[in-house]
Amino acid sequence: MKHIIEMLEAKRAEAELGGGQKRIDAQHAKGKLTARERLELLLDENSFEEYDVYVEHRCKEFGMDSKKIPGDGVVTGHGTINGRLVYVFSKDFTVFGGSLSRSHAEKIVKVQQMAVKNGAPIIGLFDAGGARIQEGVESLAGYADIFLENVLSSGVVPQISVIMGPCAGGDVYSPAMTDFIFMVRDTSNMFVTGPDVVKTVTNEQVTAEELGGARVHTQKSGVADGAFENDFEALTQIRRLMDFIPANNQEKAPIREGRVVKNEPDYSLDTLVPSNPNQPYDIKELIEKTVDDGDFFEIGADFAKNIVCGFGRVEGATVGVVANQPMSLAGVLDSDSSRKAARFVRFCDCFNIPIITFVDVPGFMPGTKQEYGGLIKHGAKLLFAYAEATVPKVTIITRKAYGGAYDVMSSKHIRGDVNYAWPSAEIAVMGAKGAVEIIFRADMNDPEKIKERTDEYQKRFANPFVAASLGFIDDVIMPHNTRFKIANALRTLKKKKLSNPWKKHDNIPL
Repeated sequence: MKHIIEMLEAKRAEAELGGGQKRIDAQHAKGKLTARERLELLLDENSFEEYDVYVEHRCKEFGMDSKKIPGDGVVTGHGTINGRLVYVFSKDFTVFGGSLSRSHAEKIVKVQQMAVKNGAPIIGLFDAGGARIQEGVESLAGYADIFLENVLSSGVVPQISVIMGPCAGGDVYSPAMTDFIFMVRDTSNMFVTGPDVVKTVTNEQVTAEELGGARVHTQKSGVADGAFENDFEALTQIRRLMDFIPANNQEKAPIREGRVVKNEPDYSLDTLVPSNPNQPYDIKELIEKTVDDGDFFEIGADFAKNIVCGFGRVEGATVGVVANQPMSLAGVLDSDSSRKAARFVRFCDCFNIPIITFVDVPGFMPGTKQEYGGLIKHGAKLLFAYAEATVPKVTIITRKAYGGAYDVMSSKHIRGDVNYAWPSAEIAVMGAKGAVEIIFRADMNDPEKIKERTDEYQKRFANPFVAASLGFIDDVIMPHNTRFKIANALRTLKKKKLSNPWKKHDNIPL
């Protein structure tokens, strides 16, 4: 028996060494951790249970039958994050560059299916060069198997992807179908076709970083939801994120016990909105003064900055926050901000997370660039997402709520549950100046008349009371009472029951 145990220990040690010490050293030299080191950081100490340690590829072509390494380039299993079950896979760049074989794919599919079966999130750590070319169509079949599980898992359990090295070709589509994608600056990249192929096909000279680095995908494309400085920060922040979200679509997010809202007004909020309606202010100040302990996990912070999305807590319970940001493009809705917020709203609705919406929106972005870029369809995504959502929805209009953007931002008309406005709120079709120039076009040559008409329109509509008189606003509240009012509203909505008409699935305007 002793020699069998020794053989097992040797086999496991071989698997844990991956591609060997030389390749591990090369990984460290690039500022990257190994697949197993990453899992040690991500998961609670000693909680990781590994599956398929001894799995090897079955390829015999191109001399591969003599090149077999236990684990075959991916480490899979389950563990806990702050005591809560998660399933994980971590691609090992030291083994065949982390490339995907059929066996490698089968390992990932196994944990994907176990995650759904047991109602737990799945986290994928990516550091790989794409399909294993020696296997041909079998590696492509492996990708398709993973993609199918991504689709079937969507909206059932949270799926999170962390890009910690190269992620190319078929590898990018699995993260693209997960709920959140995070990257590591300078060491990670994502692209469908790499720089060499781009040069061959389009004659463009571009580096991997310029083509698909963290800056590109967090600021320009919006593919990634955030980027971190190194592996350690990325994995630490994923642990933090996991504390905000539920294990599956049948459960509530974890409650942080002991948080009680006291009716203590925050008078600093009474001066947050400037007296000049065109002067910006930072909506994040309001968010941080509303959520527990100012703890706000922002999603997509560097993309479409004119809207802010993220997770916080109120009375210990997770909430999703969507807010127009006057500091960027006056908080206007454009194509990018609409699809960013729509995606976030749909995640919250999938996983039973109430949504708080702070509104200060002058309308939709005008111009040929937006119209040619499909603003109508992109704006409709956000409208669709809010209207479809059945979770508790609390809305606070702080200043401007103009035109169709007023409707879109979780208004009472699309099933906002509790809708408040500050006294500074202006709810109208458009701003007074623009409205007067249309209504009283004939008086445009008379500055005095125009001023008089503008003042008249401003007095009539630049307030929340017309909407309140019609029941579209439930109450006009003092800014300093905002947190207390939101908490109270969410308490009343804890047992909310609302369902949409039966359908196979909806047809959101993609």
